[in-house]
Amino acid sequence: MKAKLLLIIILLGVGFNSEAQRWKRYRWETIFGIGASNFLGDLGGADQVGTNYMKDLEWSKTRLAITAGLRFKQTQQISHKIAFTAGIVAGDDMETEDPIRRARDLNFRSPILELGYNFEFYLKKEKRGHRFKLRGVKGLRSMAIYPYGFLGISGFFFAPQGKFGDGWHYLQELHTEGQTLTPTRTAYSKFQLAVPLGLGLKVAVDRRWLVSIEYGLRKTFTDYIDDVSTTYYPNDLIESQFGTPAALAADPTQGSWIGSASYEQRGDPTDNDSYMFLLLSANYKLKTTRGGLPKFR
Repeated sequence: MKAKLLLIIILLGVGFNSEAQRWKRYRWETIFGIGASNFLGDLGGADQVGTNYMKDLEWSKTRLAITAGLRFKQTQQISHKIAFTAGIVAGDDMETEDPIRRARDLNFRSPILELGYNFEFYLKKEKRGHRFKLRGVKGLRSMAIYPYGFLGISGFFFAPQGKFGDGWHYLQELHTEGQTLTPTRTAYSKFQLAVPLGLGLKVAVDRRWLVSIEYGLRKTFTDYIDDVSTTYYPNDLIESQFGTPAALAADPTQGSWIGSASYEQRGDPTDNDSYMFLLLSANYKLKTTRGGLPKFR
């Protein structure tokens, strides 16, 4: 009798251990998603004097974003994700009712092409699937929902354009704030770093498919995503060096607004630009090889 009891305990222990380790067979996930992008910077914004963070968001400038990536589960609560995300950000002073920004009359749009790494922490352990597998029993367990937070590092490319005259023009090459005309005004790089941080929620559909929704803000180290940062530069010098399009891009009012006089404030260099993504993604678990690599077939 004791031997039978010991055997049952051993078999149950092996079964429980096998179930507990099953997640290791599916440590990798592919990620494909679609969503929205938006921007916090010097141009456009809410109908008020410029302020920080979400209070200054211009919702009408929300644009499409897409993403694709790969996730590796280090433990049942810690994951590492690498993803490529592309979106568009935009701003327009004519979209706000703030009189000073409307008088400035600047606008921009720019692609954002981002390659990033995120460290993810889940608030509870993720299980493989949530459907009953008992014969004769139908239905679902309580919804398998996994909230998580993330922090990371990413590199991104941007290329701001402004609309004036006969259409859209790339702004960096127009030196709209007198870049390169004086040693104190250097040209900015279109390749920059950002720090992604945000929250997400994953929901299990079956044993291998999950759906996630994720919001992430990107804190950057540049104030030139919208090509606006410091003060106006003498417009006649910009025109003499870079032509009439550069002068129009630097000051569409062409001196008719008193605020665009030389060395008056054009942007706020004390507050770097930010952008954000809200993404809805399909996540598919891949089998893990004995070597720990994902198996794509």
